[in-house]
Amino acid sequence: MAKRGREERGDAVVNKRLRSEPRDQFSALSDELLLVLLSYLPVHDLTRCEQVLASDSQIWKSAYYDRFVRPRAARIPGIREANALNKSLLYSSKLSKWLEDGPLVKRGGATNWKRQYQLRHNWSRGSCKMTETEIAERPPIPPLLVRLHEGTVITADSTAGLRAWSTRGGESLIATMAWDIRTHSSTAPSSLAIDHSSTTINDMRISVGFLDGSFGLYALDRRKRTLKCQYLHAPSTNGTVSAIAFAFPYLLTMTEAQLLSLYHFPITNDRLGLGQDDLVSPRLLSSLKSHTAWPPLSLAIRSSSTGVSTSIAYAIPTYSAGWSVGLQELRLTTEGTILESRLATPFSHGFKPLAVRASNTQPPAIRLTSPSAKPTSLSYTHPYLLAAYSDNTMTLYMVTSNTQELSIGPGKPLCGHTSSVSGAYVGDRGKAISVSAGGNDLRVWELEGGLVSGGSKGRPFWGDASVAIRPENRDSGDRRNAEQTKVSSSVASTAPDSDMMTSKGWLSFDEEQVVLLGEKSHGSQALVVYSFA
Repeated sequence: MAKRGREERGDAVVNKRLRSEPRDQFSALSDELLLVLLSYLPVHDLTRCEQVLASDSQIWKSAYYDRFVRPRAARIPGIREANALNKSLLYSSKLSKWLEDGPLVKRGGATNWKRQYQLRHNWSRGSCKMTETEIAERPPIPPLLVRLHEGTVITADSTAGLRAWSTRGGESLIATMAWDIRTHSSTAPSSLAIDHSSTTINDMRISVGFLDGSFGLYALDRRKRTLKCQYLHAPSTNGTVSAIAFAFPYLLTMTEAQLLSLYHFPITNDRLGLGQDDLVSPRLLSSLKSHTAWPPLSLAIRSSSTGVSTSIAYAIPTYSAGWSVGLQELRLTTEGTILESRLATPFSHGFKPLAVRASNTQPPAIRLTSPSAKPTSLSYTHPYLLAAYSDNTMTLYMVTSNTQELSIGPGKPLCGHTSSVSGAYVGDRGKAISVSAGGNDLRVWELEGGLVSGGSKGRPFWGDASVAIRPENRDSGDRRNAEQTKVSSSVASTAPDSDMMTSKGWLSFDEEQVVLLGEKSHGSQALVVYSFA
């Protein structure tokens, strides 16, 4: 039976009410007003407004400074007052050189502030992705050396030579160079350093010390994917180069015989000399002999417009108090003239005289403390000196270095690890990374302001002062690796094996990632990368 129409049924025709389209109130506003309105939204709402103006750089820069920069600036002496933390701080070029903008602007190009916000947010939560790249089938002798700079990892060992690896963009091995026995009297590297003063990303200068006391300088060209030797120093009778620091044109070495030497390379028309085939032999500026500097060691070179400071941090045994730390510093002019050599330790020197007391005077109470163990690692980046120990703790020292004095403040314990701390590294903006001996406990420490607060003076930093790094793909990767075979060497895997352990406690970090050297139970070594981007 055919269906009858509405007219045949006699039903009245009802007109549909048209829905009025909502008016776009925001389109009539200027971009300036939209930026002001959106700046009051919380971050989780900003992420939903991509098609409006939430992707604008100024909005994310304001959110970035409100959460990460302004609280950090509140810990700087002199600008803690409320009136000093107004909105003008958000765009202050003078303060941004120290706070966050300096390294970003130096690289050139526009800063993606949304990406910077996401990066710092992941750091604050310890959220990252873990990958690994196998670099050695078995541990070389002497042990493999590793350094990190701007996403490039440099490795040196007696078997594979000098190699450069990329931890970004899906690349792996960039360049390699075998030791030439015709030019290298020794092919066993003992120390490694990278020149961090270079402002170019594609070019890098590397220094390597060897067991026979010689050292060499090498240049990496990332565009051409080449490594070349620019200078080789003759072997020395002072023993192995156990530590080395490099900031062209200065080179600082420490030998096994505890001889600290400072070299200066002549400056040519090419400021960095990266385009040269060979460098001119350096001039020895100073050589100091020590009888109290014990490993672990940490060498550093700091340059400014007025001069250069080179320093060595070391472990030192003390009577009845166990092990402590010491610091020696050489101050030079920009021309290379030595101004002075200074020493500093956390404890005061000398003895206090005994005074005759009356018979009714009670002797002062004596506080007995257990002797300190020898540090497992030292890391010094002015003004932070960080020592790690095998008793699950670390100690932070604040160093004061100016034209008037060199001093080391009392140590501040850092607690949070549940096993022996095998390595620690402190960066140049108050951030530090530490790793346990098993390699499964990594922590990020924000050191700024911790020793300034009067309320926490004398108290240790506990676990809430650090953030545990917990890769999001660790658990799924462990289950998947139990069913898959191991990947071949030099192939990156997004699911590292669960039997990873650190080797010698080496680790480092930059703005986007943490890199540590790991060793598996069957002996192979790999670079483990924790990416926060």
